[in-house]
Amino acid sequence: MSFKDLPDGARPRERLIALGAGALADAELLALLLRTGLRGKNVLQLAQELLERFDGLSGLLHAGLDDLRQVKGLGGTAKRAELAAVLELARRAMAERLKERAVFDSPGAVAQYLQLHLAARPHEVFAALFLDAQHRLIAMEELFRGSLTQTSVYPREVVTRALHHHAAAVVLAHNHPSGSVDPSRADQALTQTLKAALALVDVRVLDHVIVARGSTLSMAERGLI
Repeated sequence: MSFKDLPDGARPRERLIALGAGALADAELLALLLRTGLRGKNVLQLAQELLERFDGLSGLLHAGLDDLRQVKGLGGTAKRAELAAVLELARRAMAERLKERAVFDSPGAVAQYLQLHLAARPHEVFAALFLDAQHRLIAMEELFRGSLTQTSVYPREVVTRALHHHAAAVVLAHNHPSGSVDPSRADQALTQTLKAALALVDVRVLDHVIVARGSTLSMAERGLI
């Protein structure tokens, strides 16, 4: 069932043109990407079921292609590819914004950027945002991956990558698949170790951000840097 099967007042495309994209609910925007539903289920119903299955729009956008393949109605490649493309566009748009201005001029953008990259990973990932002297983003790199509970981070490798990018500062980041963003003692100890190692090559650690689905924590704001 496609848009033409919906009542006139419920068609997302027409509502978007008349009212603007901001007036549409998440399910309506998603329906515009999906375009068609299933037999006995219109496209808006399919969109709402997807949001519920993946715990919202963020969870859906973080779902892997294999996860989407298991959903009836997304078995083909076209819709899954379009959802993956939307996520990549969002990442690139965030990266462009962070490259244009100091990261702490837009802390919300940093949090959103890290959410898009790390929040839904099933295992821990440690990453670093390498910044220039004006604290604009040069590059983000995922440096280490671990199990659900821990990851091994090597200070020498972090220092090497900072020198490679000629970085003046870094923002460290990692995810907690458990869902809690509270920093552990190990997180705090690692932060101090990396801060000391990077200081030897005149690179400042500005923050260490912990990411989980739907939330982030800045260790700098907690006074832990």
